[in-house]
Amino acid sequence: MTPLVTLICPIRNEEKYIESFLQTIFLQDYPKDKIQILLIDGLSTDRTREIINTYCSIYKNVILLDNPNKTVPYALNIGIRNATGDIIIRLDAHAIYPPNYISTLVYYLEKLNADNVGGVWETIPANSGLIPKSIAKALSTPFGVGNATYRVVKETNLEYVEVDTVPFGCYRKSVFEKYGLFDEQLTRNQDNEFNERIISGGGKIFLIPSLKIQYFARENYSKLFKMFYQYGYFGPLVDIKLKRFTRLRRYIPTLFLLSLIIPIFLGLFWFPIFYISIFSGTIYFITLLTVSVYESLKTKNIILFPFILSAYFISHISYGLGYLIGFYDFVLQKKHKKLKKIEVQLSR
Repeated sequence: MTPLVTLICPIRNEEKYIESFLQTIFLQDYPKDKIQILLIDGLSTDRTREIINTYCSIYKNVILLDNPNKTVPYALNIGIRNATGDIIIRLDAHAIYPPNYISTLVYYLEKLNADNVGGVWETIPANSGLIPKSIAKALSTPFGVGNATYRVVKETNLEYVEVDTVPFGCYRKSVFEKYGLFDEQLTRNQDNEFNERIISGGGKIFLIPSLKIQYFARENYSKLFKMFYQYGYFGPLVDIKLKRFTRLRRYIPTLFLLSLIIPIFLGLFWFPIFYISIFSGTIYFITLLTVSVYESLKTKNIILFPFILSAYFISHISYGLGYLIGFYDFVLQKKHKKLKKIEVQLSR
């Protein structure tokens, strides 16, 4: 029997993307009477709700729910609690999904007896400008995002790959009964923390390399900085929740920043230590220049060079800075024990 699937999508001020997103859902090859679409809105102030209500009046399976707390983990949990499907697929409105997206995920979820399956994330520019193009390129390479398989995997003959996380995710509803819901204090990284819980509990997560999701990156450096700062900021809280460290790629920007800061401070007491900072910075900037030139040449547009370099630098520094401030707030100040919700400026 074809299982009922509930799609849950956190949204807020999405008038630019919401219609194209819904169209990709209506073009799915999965039976339309087996799809429930839950759009969980974080109090949008633009035309998002107006647009959605038009669809709700036409399609009974499109349902708009309120998320007064605005942030993603609250929206996901509202969606899970209101889902009627046996299978739940988390989506993002800033993406384009292939017509076989739902059917492929459901097929492999059952075939592999997996706890979570997902597709490859192809980062695309938000528009045709040089800055959006540079951001999309930087977030598609190992130097930009580490060894996150779903972001950097190239063509492969493998039908599926076991991984530590996937974008968005497709789960049986019973997974949330077994492992709990998303942690609502984690405005960012809630999916990473949840997937680590799955793995720690003996569960399996698989990436389907042939399934491609086109995801729109941030369109300017300010939003890129905010996004990576928040990824870094909530990193220590993830470690606290899991009571362990996770993946090495999530600490490298912070270690790099510390390799600059600590020797400068210690150099005040014994100057030779200061050279460690110079050495670390020199290695980084040589690598930064080399990779930026290489990626610019690959695009056959050398004009992108300074923009790609800036995108790499901003994402690395903002992540490392965010992690250090998060360490102070959560490890030293125990902020998460004093507040139920951790307030941050939304980056979209």
